[in-house]
Amino acid sequence: MPDPRKVRADANALVAELLERLANDEVSELEVKRGGVRVRVSKDGARVAAGAPGVSAATRAAPAVPAAPVKELPTVNAPLTGIFYRSSSPQTEPFVQVGSNIESGDVIGLIEAMKLFNEIRSTQSGRVRRIFAENGQLVRARQPLLEVEPS
Repeated sequence: MPDPRKVRADANALVAELLERLANDEVSELEVKRGGVRVRVSKDGARVAAGAPGVSAATRAAPAVPAAPVKELPTVNAPLTGIFYRSSSPQTEPFVQVGSNIESGDVIGLIEAMKLFNEIRSTQSGRVRRIFAENGQLVRARQPLLEVEPS
């Protein structure tokens, strides 16, 4: 059974992404299904539905809130393709967490490529807002790993 907080967080992130795309693209309605979460947004606000296991009917019937202009925050991107690790071993703490303050040059993770572990250093300074890559996930070169709010 999926964690309800994770499902809700995934749904909220998906809604924010869809609202941003809806505002920027020449479409009137978008619907996306990822895993067990289905989200539909529309410009007119007449038909809005989000369905996920464990999401109440009141949440599904809530009208769409106009999205505030989203300011793009800088990201730290993967310099190469490989398997991303947030810590040096499974028993140690991750190099960074959401809310951590980082400086340019700080180690934020490791990428295993061709049986070699490469330290990934931050190219931005500030506070970590989001971590896009999961531990043990395949990442591609230039794929965002972290979103950083400049300090």
